[in-house]
Parts: sequence; C-alpha cells; structure tokens
Amino acid sequence: MNKTRIIALFNQSGGVGKTSLTMNLGYHLSQKNKNRVLLIDIDPQASLTTFMGLDPENFTKTVYEAVVGEETLPIYSELIHGMSLVPANINLSAAELELVVALMREMRLKNALASILDRYDFILIDCPPSLGILSVISLVAATHVLVPIQCQFKSFQGTDLLLRTVATLRKGANKDLTIAGFVPTMYDARTAQESRTMKAILSQLSPLATVHEPIPKTIAFADASEARLPLALYNPKHPAINVLKKIAFSLEKLQ
Repeated sequence: MNKTRIIALFNQSGGVGKTSLTMNLGYHLSQKNKNRVLLIDIDPQASLTTFMGLDPENFTKTVYEAVVGEETLPIYSELIHGMSLVPANINLSAAELELVVALMREMRLKNALASILDRYDFILIDCPPSLGILSVISLVAATHVLVPIQCQFKSFQGTDLLLRTVATLRKGANKDLTIAGFVPTMYDARTAQESRTMKAILSQLSPLATVHEPIPKTIAFADASEARLPLALYNPKHPAINVLKKIAFSLEKLQ
C-alpha cells in the first residue's frame, strides 16, 4: 500500500492557475481507484474554499486554528465532489506574523497532518503565491511539490527562486521533498512568445522532473470556478479534461 502522497501546489507567482489546478486534480484523483482525497486551503485569499462552493466567512474554525493554535485540523463535515476540504479565511493573513515567534513553526502543518494520514491517499495543499511562512510550512509537510508555471517569460524566470527554496528545504527541514513535476498552464500555442517559453520550460526543467503536457488557455476554467465546479462536471467534453486526467494518473504513480 502506498503511503499518503502530500502534494503542495506551489509557485510564488500569482495568477498561474494554482487553485483551479488543485481542485481539478483533486477531483480526478478522487474519481480513480476510490482514492481518498483531502484538499487544504492555506492561502489567506481562501480561493480554494470559495471554488469549492463554500463561504470562507462562515467558518469559525479553519486551517488557521490548526497551524497557529495547534488545534485538530477542521475538516469540513461533508464531501464536496468526492473530496474533503480544510477551509481557510482571511484570519489566516495574521498567521504570517503570529508564526514568526512560534516554537517549531516550520513543523506546524506537518504535525497537524500526522494524526489523519491513514485516512487519505492524497492530500493536496493549495499554497499562497509567496515565499512566506505559510508556503514554507506547506513544503515542510509535503512529500512532493507540483509546480504550475504560466507560459509567460516572467513566470518562467521566477522558477529559479522557487527551485532554490526547494533545494534549501531539502538540505534541512524536509530532506525527502521531491518535485512531482512542472505543469505549464494557460498555454496558447498560437503565440510565438508562449511557444518559445514552452520550449524553454522543456529544455531547462525536464532534467529536474517531469514537465507535464501543458494545460491550454481557456475561459472554461474561470467559468467552472464561478459555477463552483470542477471542469469535468461543468463541461465534461472539454479537451483540457484529458490533460488533467493524464497529470492525475502520473500523480497516482508517485512513490
């Protein structure tokens, strides 16, 4: 039996489609082989919580209480599209300051997960778009990191800093952290600049880990998020679904 795969979806750049990717990959994983999937929203913007059809402000207990107050992880009581969720809300924005002086702060999420690992096959963590303490505690808790990269030159250039962060954590706080791959997002093959960026991603990042098939640029993801649905439920025939299924299949093979 495979151990629980804890996958942090992380890029310090915003707007790369990270939250949508978290929800959609979680959905496809939950549909395969009866995988038990938990999503964790650890972004103060609480976009994942909203995408899952919940109002962040309705929660009195969120991931904030678990990482700052060291309380039990507050897993939402019902499955949503076959997935479990630990919600977030704006209270999490205070965690960056409060954790600065906390003892063993890097271990807070890892410790919170320890008692529930046997309940899930996959735990996907939607990290904030920053290199702050919330991203660090997510990467320390993770077994793998999956990196969405928008097919734009600026987004690709920021990958160096991301890789240095992962390398630093591998030297100390999480020696077993593995890169599960890079996911090019919002790709429009018709534009010369994005095609060049895609070639650069393949050339420079393939030696480090799998570069997955790019996810095409399409308004359908935004429409599905607005409808609070995974793309496969919103538009079952959309061609991007096959790309998502392939990535989910590769995640199932992670050791």
